[in-house]
Amino acid sequence: MAAVDALIRDRLYSDVVLVRQVAEYIVTSGGKRLRPMIVLLVAQALGYRGELHHRLAAVVEFIHTSTLLHDDVVDESGLRRGRATANALFGNAASVLVGDFLYTRAFQLMVSCGSMRVMEVLADATNIIAEGEVLQLMNIGNVQIDEAGYLHVIRYKTAKLFEAASRLGAILSEAPADLEDRLARYGMHLGTAFQIVDDVLDYSGRQDEIGKNLGDDLAEGKPTLPLIHTMQHGSADQARVVREALQHARGEDFAAVLDAVQGCGALDYALAVAEREAASAKALLADLPDNPATEALLQLAELAVNRSS
Repeated sequence: MAAVDALIRDRLYSDVVLVRQVAEYIVTSGGKRLRPMIVLLVAQALGYRGELHHRLAAVVEFIHTSTLLHDDVVDESGLRRGRATANALFGNAASVLVGDFLYTRAFQLMVSCGSMRVMEVLADATNIIAEGEVLQLMNIGNVQIDEAGYLHVIRYKTAKLFEAASRLGAILSEAPADLEDRLARYGMHLGTAFQIVDDVLDYSGRQDEIGKNLGDDLAEGKPTLPLIHTMQHGSADQARVVREALQHARGEDFAAVLDAVQGCGALDYALAVAEREAASAKALLADLPDNPATEALLQLAELAVNRSS
């Protein structure tokens, strides 16, 4: 990871001062670096001995960071990872354009790897992530969406980059096609678990730990799993409270919605779904070599669900 961070800092450089300022601000803002870590760990678990995994880990982090810049503009977010968002500090235009810079810098890096297969995986992933963002936008205030529809959105928007990161580690290691697909599914299940827990923490976390304002999802009209479960399985009053707050994106109704969500067990239900996804991820590692990298991949699945931020 130290090698990846050094590469990221080197490739962040631009002669344009504002590009450097915004890019460095968001990249050094304390993220977990889970996606690049997955690239490294899968490659190491399979015995890869080259250095291209550092480059692809940086590519994955650049893609992830560019989506954060764009997301915060779309969501009009003011806080991420406990700090002001880039758009709050530098403005929407700078955030969008620097997000574009990071996307294109990612593609410059991936081209330098000289692998059409790598380029195919990352091109497909970025396209699907963009579709996921649009799907999420279309579902703002949608009180009719069911659990399957929600999972479809997050598998596109969030889990796809986890999936690509896992697949890239396998490709570098020249793993057989069936093992490559299995590791890609590991990433998909891991990313799904991670996003579900993120959505739970919006109603159960502590603001100083999760680094964003509690209730942001509600204020943005996002129908996440705790809300969907409450609307479908809560009492008539609980469902009505959530439905009305979601339809009108009323963040001021957060306390009433939280009572409804907690009262019908929606948070416990969502966590149970996340735990199943994490268990599915771990099961896909069953035949991997027994080494510290494989153990770390198993621990990542545990971390995805057992966390407070």
